[in-house]
Amino acid sequence: MKGKLGRQRSVALFAAALLVFNFPLLALWDSPLRVAGLPLFPLALFVLWALLIGLLAWLSERSAD
Repeated sequence: MKGKLGRQRSVALFAAALLVFNFPLLALWDSPLRVAGLPLFPLALFVLWALLIGLLAWLSERSAD
C-alpha cells in the first residue's frame, strides 16, 4: 500500500510543478521589484525549483521506509 500512496504523491507533486511553472502563476512574480539586490522573477523561479527538488527528495526518502 505504501508504494501506491508514494506513486500518488509523486503524481500530485508533478501536477503541482506543472501548475507552478505555468504562465498564469509565473506572471505573479514578474515585477521590477528587487529582493536583496536580486530581481524577484529569477529569485522566485530558483526558490520554487529548489523547493520542488527538496520535496521530491523528501518524498522519495520517505517512501523508501
